[in-house]
Amino acid sequence: MKFLPGSTTKQLDESPVRNEVDIHGEPLENLQKSRWERSWPTIACGAGLFSDGYLNGVIGQVNTILKALYKTEYTASSAQKNVTAIAFAGTVVGQLFFGWMSDHYSRKQALLTSTVILFIFAALGAASYSGGSIPGMFNALVAYRFLLGIGIGGEYPAGSVACAESTGELKKGHRNRWFIMFTNVQIDIGFVFSTFVPMIVVLACTDSHLRAAWRICLGLGVIPPLSLLYLRLKLHEPEEFQRETMKNTRTPWWLVIKFYWFRLSVVSLIWFLYDFSAYSFSIYSSAWLTIILGSSAPIWKSFGWNTIINLFYIPGAIGGAFLSDWMGPRLALGTFVLAQGIVGFIMAGCYSQLDTNAHVAGFVVVYGIFLSLGEAGPGDNIGLVASKTCATAVRGQYYAIAAAMGKIGAFVGTYLFPIIQDNAPGGASGVRGGQDPFFVSSSLCLLSAFLAFFFLPNIGQDTITSEDIKFRAYLEENGWDTRQMGSKEYQMHSSSTVDATVGEKVEPVEKI
Repeated sequence: MKFLPGSTTKQLDESPVRNEVDIHGEPLENLQKSRWERSWPTIACGAGLFSDGYLNGVIGQVNTILKALYKTEYTASSAQKNVTAIAFAGTVVGQLFFGWMSDHYSRKQALLTSTVILFIFAALGAASYSGGSIPGMFNALVAYRFLLGIGIGGEYPAGSVACAESTGELKKGHRNRWFIMFTNVQIDIGFVFSTFVPMIVVLACTDSHLRAAWRICLGLGVIPPLSLLYLRLKLHEPEEFQRETMKNTRTPWWLVIKFYWFRLSVVSLIWFLYDFSAYSFSIYSSAWLTIILGSSAPIWKSFGWNTIINLFYIPGAIGGAFLSDWMGPRLALGTFVLAQGIVGFIMAGCYSQLDTNAHVAGFVVVYGIFLSLGEAGPGDNIGLVASKTCATAVRGQYYAIAAAMGKIGAFVGTYLFPIIQDNAPGGASGVRGGQDPFFVSSSLCLLSAFLAFFFLPNIGQDTITSEDIKFRAYLEENGWDTRQMGSKEYQMHSSSTVDATVGEKVEPVEKI
């Protein structure tokens, strides 16, 4: 049976959940495309999140270098907090704007725009200057980091959403892993490079040329977006977007809110809790290692240990990508975030033994396991959940709100973690200064597990398109005409197809 525009709810209920079948009966996985034609849009859409991992992660190392260079002139100013956290504020703005743009205008154009912004402001951040004034230079860097964050924000609703929609054309049973490989795994690889590159740069420049080192570290951030520009220029809009978009009509927002408000609230809260810990730990881990290693240790050594820590993200993220297909995103997220919380409590309890120069390797291993479990759980699956639990027509904005809540969590965490450490007995350098953040984070992990197990829906291989069917049925039950959905080109093609099925000759429609 074909699913025609404006089909009744009864027709939808009587028909089996489609196997990536559109409303005209054409399976996405049976489209006449080669393996490369099916795969490269997933790569081009998702891989830009490497920039998020690198540009957000590298600022932690730049922060360490700036403290070594300018000492109290930097640490006594508001710049220390603003430089590390302001990109998250820009990211929230970018996510919300590009979420709207990707739904109401174009996935491809939103991607291209965010790519150009990333390139421009990564370069300007590296060249921050203010006529020789050190405070002015800090202010310029803060401003460029905010604008850079807007570009980073565009990668989420435009890139990840288009990536999720493109996986519908891939082999069933492999879709979750490929989405994760080109979204969260890319972020994690970016994190690894954000510590490895500064280590090499500092070794090459030596401690005598740290002024050049931090600029080079930031300037290398132009390479990831520039490397994807050609692929993104060749992109077409995802097939699912062409079929389900509401960009040519008025979105029935009240119906959308009634249908999705609770689910979106749960997804957003889990993302907030995860990013609160994940980004804060990644930014301040180099500072912790400096404390453990001692003030006399060279900066590159701290960055080297930090690189080893970040490498623990990778097995968790890659292993979790396969587990997401085998276990399902909801169960994988809940199970591994629960395990992360347990390890976090163990680490907090043993922190006094780990917080020594002699046991730095033990600290790195246990902390790495903590991070790896987080990646196998919410790190891999929260973006997948956000992109696949909503209808295509409003997916960009739904995803953007959830991701923005995550970045707000990261923003809050980067401000609160130093406060938690400073107000602990003994201060940031004391045992409690290291323990307390892990107590807080581990408690939030347990809350995330509870939310995932009891409030997230099950997500199958065909959830994107089955969700579109449910959403269409809901709209029609409430009197909204679903024949308005789809791009103009797709509507014209659909009209020709429908009329042809009843034996009518269709006159060509002039393209608008």
